[in-house]
Amino acid sequence: MRFHDVISADGTRLRAWTNDADGPTVLLCNGLGTNPYAWPTLLNPDCGVRVVSWNHRGVGGSARPADGRVDLDSFVEDALAVMDDAGLESAPVLSWSTGVTVAFELAGRHPERVEGILAVAGVPGNTFGTMLAPLHVPPFLARQLMVGLARVTTVTGHGLAPVTRRLPWTRSTTDLLRRARLIDPAADTADLQAMVKEFFTTHPAWYARLALGVSKHARVRLSAIDVPTTFVAGRWDVLTGARDMYTASQNVRRSRFRELDATHFIPVEHPDVVLEELQLLLERIEALRGT
Repeated sequence: MRFHDVISADGTRLRAWTNDADGPTVLLCNGLGTNPYAWPTLLNPDCGVRVVSWNHRGVGGSARPADGRVDLDSFVEDALAVMDDAGLESAPVLSWSTGVTVAFELAGRHPERVEGILAVAGVPGNTFGTMLAPLHVPPFLARQLMVGLARVTTVTGHGLAPVTRRLPWTRSTTDLLRRARLIDPAADTADLQAMVKEFFTTHPAWYARLALGVSKHARVRLSAIDVPTTFVAGRWDVLTGARDMYTASQNVRRSRFRELDATHFIPVEHPDVVLEELQLLLERIEALRGT
């Protein structure tokens, strides 16, 4: 894995990364504040897919914007900056969680740049409204609860940061997440440890601010999306309801839907399935080119 800096349209310095693998190039719009270690199979140099991505503003070596701007517009600009830096006129887009909104917004605004979308555990817009769906919380109430929690964390996060940044994420403590089933026991402990350890380096108050920036965006218009698309949902995902993902897939042409016995953390719980679905998407894109 190789890191380097990319400058976004507003001058914000981003920490971009690539797995430097041989194969077709895919843009990854990652989950909010997450990191490359969430995708263990894609970090294998023999995975057959070259991935280019970046860490979100203020996360993992990326700078915070001078004007504090963190919203969907800025995330789309960041995606374009990474594509331009990689010399990509267009590419398939792999996405997870909040990154799904970014991927679909990118496709809606710049359809010529997106060849296909693999949406993992995420919906195109109104992310907070689909949270807590497996607990049967109404969308309006779920949105109010999650936005309220994020707003509180922008304040309380300053007190939490000294604790969260010092949590000892050893193999034993990481394994507790699996045993408590906050993350599916299928997740490899070493892979999970790498992801969680890096995730908790982000300041909680800043993470909450990123979340609020994305929460302001409503549903993305799906009728304009006309590229091969795959939705992979987790049956036990409390952050993105599988039913909402299925509904979204029904409103997209050329769409495929797959539901797994998984939580929100599908990339680290079922990494082989993610790679399989990505390869299938690439085949569909190639077949469409030949028609």
